[in-house]
Amino acid sequence: MSVAIHPTRGASPSAEAAHAFGQFSEAALAAATKRSQEYLFSIQHGEGYWLGELIVDVTLVSDMVAYHHWSDTVDAEWQRKAVNHILDRQLGDGGWNIYPHGPSEVNATVKAYLALKLAGLSVTDPRMLKAREVARNLGGVPRMNTFSKLYLALLGLVGWNHVPSIPCEVLLIGKWFHVNFWDMSNWSRAMLVPLAIINHYRPTRPLKNGVTLDELYPNGKWELDEALRPRYFDFGLRNAFLWLDRLHKFAEWVARKSVHPFRKRALKKCEQWMLERYEGSDGLAAIFPAMLNSVIALEVLGYPRDHPIFAREYVELKKLEHHTADSVRIEPCFSPVWDTAIVSIALRESGVPAEDPRMKQSASWLMDREIRFRGDWYHKNPVAVEPSGWVFEFNNKWNPDVDDTAMVLLALRQTPTDNTKRRDECFKRGYDWMLAFQCKDGGWAAFDKDCTKSILEKVPFADHNAMLDPECVDITARILEVMGLEGVPLTNPQVQRGLTFIKKSQDPDGSFYGRWGVNYIYGTWQVLRGLKTFNYNMTEPWLLRAHDWLVSVQHADGGWGERCNTYDDPVHKGLGPSTASQTAWAAMGLCTFGDPEMPALKRGIAYLCDTQNADGSWSEDEITGTGFPCVFYLKYDMYRNSWPLLALATYHKLLAAKAGPAVAR
Repeated sequence: MSVAIHPTRGASPSAEAAHAFGQFSEAALAAATKRSQEYLFSIQHGEGYWLGELIVDVTLVSDMVAYHHWSDTVDAEWQRKAVNHILDRQLGDGGWNIYPHGPSEVNATVKAYLALKLAGLSVTDPRMLKAREVARNLGGVPRMNTFSKLYLALLGLVGWNHVPSIPCEVLLIGKWFHVNFWDMSNWSRAMLVPLAIINHYRPTRPLKNGVTLDELYPNGKWELDEALRPRYFDFGLRNAFLWLDRLHKFAEWVARKSVHPFRKRALKKCEQWMLERYEGSDGLAAIFPAMLNSVIALEVLGYPRDHPIFAREYVELKKLEHHTADSVRIEPCFSPVWDTAIVSIALRESGVPAEDPRMKQSASWLMDREIRFRGDWYHKNPVAVEPSGWVFEFNNKWNPDVDDTAMVLLALRQTPTDNTKRRDECFKRGYDWMLAFQCKDGGWAAFDKDCTKSILEKVPFADHNAMLDPECVDITARILEVMGLEGVPLTNPQVQRGLTFIKKSQDPDGSFYGRWGVNYIYGTWQVLRGLKTFNYNMTEPWLLRAHDWLVSVQHADGGWGERCNTYDDPVHKGLGPSTASQTAWAAMGLCTFGDPEMPALKRGIAYLCDTQNADGSWSEDEITGTGFPCVFYLKYDMYRNSWPLLALATYHKLLAAKAGPAVAR
């Protein structure tokens, strides 16, 4: 088997050094595994779960600064911490990015600039001058996305005529209509309902200190009008929606003058929709954008701040904050179910015994999180299946998702319990529920079934790249992994349809796009791992192309890495610095070919052993998780410790079993 070492930054190591990268003993492997197990148990919460922080860019803190100025709730100490956090993330060129080592991005830069200006930094401060220049070079305010401009409209910094209308009446459109409210992605629905309320009331509160962003219009404010101006004799869908937006704006003007019956009814329905979804959730949809929007919506609906509903939602929003003596940062949500499932799998695969009480406790905690409630998923998938499923967060009963459910099932099928009857029944419900979400083209998506009507991407407020919930290879392959482990044969119709979807999604170079992890390393690993559970013939040409691609992008240090810029342009595949999580994914992908002596695989495992910290953890600065590609990324901080342990365990099993014939190339 030939091994191609990826030409990463700097000169390639000498032949002796490259050889040394792959040298490790089984004793070293066992020691690294033991240290990792001990570290993970040391950070287990008393209730039995694990929780890593989701680390993001400065936009959430910037949004909260803007909110506090809009709501006249500025706390000087909180704002001081927020300013420190924002300035600490400023790049050398003066802007702000949305992932480490990425370029300055217009939304993040303008939001940060505004937050600093609201907090009192002088526009002549050198840091502000640099930020202003970058923001202008990126196109300034006119190039911001719709949701960013909506926050500016609240502060009187752009006119409401400069942002697309979000009509409340969308909730009144029945499922009989070709495109309706339930065709939007789960997360977009949660953001848009409160925004529709805000859009009706248009609660602009001009800033008392006279702050403007006039300096961030490189070509003048006319560009805001141009962005929403329909063109005559253009018969495209985008232009049609721009004309429709004009009609909506006129209808809303009439509605605000007379509050016609349809608008009154629609507003009430939006309010009721929000209030219902607070039930059983840690805030609306348990995610920051929806929660912040809903707090603003409650205020404009007239809820006083001491009202129990407002107070509860505000408390849930503030729980997402992390304070130190000198800074504050904000998570977009919490990830205990996801983190606990992955860590549980890694610990059991690495040999933690079934009778370990800590494992039983984590299994019980996961089973307690099962959602036996018919949530919003039913609108797109009204099948006769018993409600089940799991979510990402602690509590979010309206929105169980397919990916978390699959990961929990992988944990439950091997995690011990003193109540096997309960576990088996729980598993069966979740398994049947998950399988019911297979989409028309054979794949599975994150939350809903067949939420893929591309016409929605043409609406003027769809520029956040998240209106749809498309099927994706990584989730589909994970579900196949569950099915394979359950002994479902390859001839099963659902397996065949899923396999067809995966095959047609492969890139010519052999890699697979990873929607929920960065990126092609994630997608390619998950496909290989999923198919291996069926004892699939891993020597088929299309899978060998996936193998060869992984080997071709291995770095000189033995690791693998990839940055978020692969979502902008796949030419960057495999070009990021090596990380623990991505090296683990690639190594597990290569393990599926059954050869523990494969040089690339041995070098990958050696990288993980060599880079482990003394306490059993790994360090990782890069973002390897995805929120909305090209718009919002998340650093899943637990990834750097959970996935490497699973990779070490997978390789140890391969060594022990000497499983399968080596792949001859």
